[in-house]
Amino acid sequence: MTIHPGGAQLNIAHGIAEFAIAQPQTIAIIDGERTWTYAKLDQRTNQVAHLIASLGLPAKAPVAILLGNRGEYMELAAGLARAGHPFVPLNPRMSASEVDYIMSHSEAQALVLDDALSSIAHGSVAGLTAVLSIDGTTLGADYETALAKQPTHNPGLEVPETDPFCIAYTSGTTGKPKGVLISHRSRTLQFYTSSIEWGLGTGRRSIAVAPMYHGAGFLFGYTPVAMGGTVSMLRKWDPAELLELVQRDKVQTIFLVPTHAQMIRALGPEKLAEFDLSSLDTIYFNAAALPVALKEWVMEFFAGVDIHELYGSTEGGIVSNLRPADARRKAGSVGHPWFMTEVRVVDDEGNPVPVGEPGELFSRSPFLMNGYLKDPKATAACTTEDGFLTCGDIVIVDDEGFISIVDRKKDMIISGGVNVYPRDVEEQIVQHADVIEAAVIGAPDETWGEKVVAYAVVKAGASLTLEDLDAHLRERLAGYKIPRDLVLIDALPRNASGKVVKTELREMYANA
Repeated sequence: MTIHPGGAQLNIAHGIAEFAIAQPQTIAIIDGERTWTYAKLDQRTNQVAHLIASLGLPAKAPVAILLGNRGEYMELAAGLARAGHPFVPLNPRMSASEVDYIMSHSEAQALVLDDALSSIAHGSVAGLTAVLSIDGTTLGADYETALAKQPTHNPGLEVPETDPFCIAYTSGTTGKPKGVLISHRSRTLQFYTSSIEWGLGTGRRSIAVAPMYHGAGFLFGYTPVAMGGTVSMLRKWDPAELLELVQRDKVQTIFLVPTHAQMIRALGPEKLAEFDLSSLDTIYFNAAALPVALKEWVMEFFAGVDIHELYGSTEGGIVSNLRPADARRKAGSVGHPWFMTEVRVVDDEGNPVPVGEPGELFSRSPFLMNGYLKDPKATAACTTEDGFLTCGDIVIVDDEGFISIVDRKKDMIISGGVNVYPRDVEEQIVQHADVIEAAVIGAPDETWGEKVVAYAVVKAGASLTLEDLDAHLRERLAGYKIPRDLVLIDALPRNASGKVVKTELREMYANA
């Protein structure tokens, strides 16, 4: 007999099988009033694998998933992994044309979707081998009916750990989204390290806060079920509902992005006082820079909770983490390199930069992507012959080895021949009492080549002028860094990961 068939290769689904043996009746997933024990999750994962095999798809053909955060996401991702098919996560907030582009580019052969999202997938289903629908049958066959017909044993396939389990499309802050090939090995090792660092394993309770279709959302939502913990599904972002889940399910650890923290703070002291958050012991931030002032509020409101700030990307995985002991002492930093991660900081010619000088960050680790789907040129442009990868971020490393993100190389402004890093300016703008958040871009200028332009979201009832901003910044920044134009905006455009899409701001400014 064979025990743990296929278990010698790292696979994102293996942890579910392990804990179905070790703790079969432990709750793995809480989704509203529904729960999945590890035994149930493992059984349904096997049924998904058999269901996919029954569709007659070509070997390793991608299968798209168009769902919000819900329990089925876990079993689908794991079942596809057991069947040897990568999944293509689709953002439910996409337009129909965006869905069509990714379906076409990825060559997905089947689709599983929430029936409520049929309208944005309607034009993409022609030619697919199969469409399965949850909570309705507008476009495809009923998922639960099809699943119930499948056997419950592990199919026992050996899937190479270097195969992609997922084709994750980047959010497209600089152009058309690219399909990032992420291997079982890469992601499984991140499950292990994340579990160690943030307490996402056996006996621990977390929440899938960020959307599961996003790289970080999937990583931090799925890690608990891969490592024997319990995850509660936040169906739709709502700061009060998040805090209610923390209280109801006695959640201990959560992942947030800075926008989440801003919206929690906006609930106000009276509302925040309604929640018992005493179970919470760990919060880790990612996706966008956490402004120093906002971080200080987080540390005061969540007093006694360990606050981490990590840095990473879809392509490079987790690169670094600032741990709680250094949170105040090294405010503005994203910490030391992550487990098994080597960091190199170089100038435009590829030469190492001195301590304290800005340079482009490259990392090498087991967490890197396999490459971009159908785009060897783009893959080669961001990787080196000796296995390092860059996402174009400019950083400074201090004499203790702490990394601070200066800005994205592509966002750097050159005004009068001098480099201006937008994040430096943004950090100071948000110190203004009337400003909620800000983004800085460069715009063409006949005299200076580029000028600094600030977009700001201000508090209700506040009015902020360029003169007000100038007076605020004069004591804080060199003159060449001070914005020459100010645009007030209701909300900054953001992608699925919460990052500000500065290409949209540049287009808005150019067309104004």
